[in-house]
Amino acid sequence: MSVRRLAEDRVQPASFSFNEENAAWAEKTIRKYPEGRQQSAVIPLLMRAQEQEGWVTRAAIEHVADMLAMPYIRVLEVATFYTQFQLKPVGTRAHIQVCGTTPCMLRGAEELIEVCKHKIHHDPFELNADGTLSWEEVECQGACVNAPMVMIFKDSYEDLTPEQLEDIIDRFEAGRGAEVKPGPQIDRVYSAPAGGPTTLLDAASARKAPAKAAPVSDEVKEVVSPASAAGDKNRPAGIEKPATPDDLKMISGVGPKIEATLHELGIYTFAQIASWKKAEREWVDGYLKFGGRIERDDWVKQAKALAKGGEAEYIKVFGKKPR
Repeated sequence: MSVRRLAEDRVQPASFSFNEENAAWAEKTIRKYPEGRQQSAVIPLLMRAQEQEGWVTRAAIEHVADMLAMPYIRVLEVATFYTQFQLKPVGTRAHIQVCGTTPCMLRGAEELIEVCKHKIHHDPFELNADGTLSWEEVECQGACVNAPMVMIFKDSYEDLTPEQLEDIIDRFEAGRGAEVKPGPQIDRVYSAPAGGPTTLLDAASARKAPAKAAPVSDEVKEVVSPASAAGDKNRPAGIEKPATPDDLKMISGVGPKIEATLHELGIYTFAQIASWKKAEREWVDGYLKFGGRIERDDWVKQAKALAKGGEAEYIKVFGKKPR
């Protein structure tokens, strides 16, 4: 864990007190604990102080310590240990905490950090020009199955792509953070499987003697059969395989297996994907059982850039190299 210290004296306010509403809340919170155990309220009181002021000041630490009859050093130890407490001024509209622990790092946390560097400031804990945004990298925030993810104040935003994080940051910067629904940013309920439940789908059939299932290949895990997809009338037109197909894996969200499946559909070029209308995108999304991923990753925009000018155009549009 990095060393955490209080902000410089020059930015510390001279005093702190809870406003009337928060003071009443604090007294009520303290009374929840048995006599002699009131110090257990230190974390909620520090958090309420942070919500009121935007960060935890030295004066707030001393005020909470006095309320709980604790030595100042004990409250300081709590405030400097937990990364949920901000010890210097942070963005007034959003402070983004990017989880950088292994599961999130393996699923794209470094790209989320690059977004923060590009959109806010190159260095963590530094404010943007308007003082509305800041960011930092933190350790595990407990949503590993939904990696990568960030925390903004009390809320988590999970299953993120760099493009989604850019949009979230833009909304907070514009004062419209309330528009963004916390939690998974894909078609997932909390930490359930992406795309919906995969077991106990039919209680009645579960009571019947199970039939022996055929082996499921890796390819079948990635896609569903054409019969279960949307109507074939919306299936994108395929072409004969060209002598040199485009490398569809350059599109974020397309791996070797998905590329092979697209080839089976007769999709070989960026230009084909760039021309897909909404109904065609929905057909392919249903065929791949993606739950809206084609729209979220914006395959069409990526394909248009790649079709127009390859990697150079992609970098110009998205500010980074294609995967």
